[in-house]
Amino acid sequence: MKLTLEALETLDAIDRRGSYAAAAEELHKVPSAMSYIVQKLERDLGVQLFDRSGHRARLTDAGRALLDHGRKLLQEACAAEERAVRIGRGWESELRIATDTLVPLRALMPFMAAFYGETTVTRVSIAHESSTGAWEALRARRSDLVIGATGHPPFTGYASKFIGKIELVFCVASTHALADAPEPLTTAQVAQYRGVSVGDTARGAGLSSPGSLAEGQEAVTVPTVLAMLDVLLAGLAVGCLPRCIAAPCLADGSLVEKQLETSLRPQEYFLAWRNDSIGMALQWWTDRLDHPDLMMRMLCDQTSGRTRSKPALASIGGNEYLRAAAGLA
Repeated sequence: MKLTLEALETLDAIDRRGSYAAAAEELHKVPSAMSYIVQKLERDLGVQLFDRSGHRARLTDAGRALLDHGRKLLQEACAAEERAVRIGRGWESELRIATDTLVPLRALMPFMAAFYGETTVTRVSIAHESSTGAWEALRARRSDLVIGATGHPPFTGYASKFIGKIELVFCVASTHALADAPEPLTTAQVAQYRGVSVGDTARGAGLSSPGSLAEGQEAVTVPTVLAMLDVLLAGLAVGCLPRCIAAPCLADGSLVEKQLETSLRPQEYFLAWRNDSIGMALQWWTDRLDHPDLMMRMLCDQTSGRTRSKPALASIGGNEYLRAAAGLA
């Protein structure tokens, strides 16, 4: 067989990273080894896989067709390896956790401390995802567990537990043109101004994500909710924030809450994982994180790191709650 998993892994890394050097660094190889693998595969197949005319490594049509199917093989190979490890050891060799960008890393530290107090066999890796990127991370097997997936599973084969509902508030800077506008604001009014939202981390097609507040509205995309807050405070855009994040700025007058003609629905969040197999590490995390107000508690931890005063919700003791949930209190 001319096509190997190593060759597919090489093509995948080069395509994602854009260069042989960057891909070599990711796979812990030298660029010459990457080049050899690609050239050998091209010779064996008798087709050119990369267009080398530009500065960035780009797949040819033949290369793209090969890699599109090849990525499915890589996912299945990874799944087979993981299944063997789980059966053989009980504890997974690695647990990949994806969190919504709303979840601060420090909110997971009590759970990490408790987990490593029980085992050092499983290596934990944490990544941020947003919008439909969380569900895609599970489907593509980039993640084993997602904390803060929005909405119910868009496809079958996954288990989920409700971990909270967050109230949203539409707000603008006190200096913005809409700050003194009569309420409720119409969609047409809002559409005249730039909006801001957190970018969707989904890498492929097949899932739909919420669009801008108004169709055709100019928008700026940022990586986190706290970055949204900064853009709103600068008066560069309008948008929706979790009320607990916006609360300090609404209280001091730097942000102004505005009512819309269409009411905002609270955002629901879920803990989600694949249900085809579950190891001891994944079971540990799903048991500890199974709390109906987990997202609110984690948000209290997020807002406590801001230089502004803490919102009133912080009084419920987010950090103490998380430590207790992790089994450290």
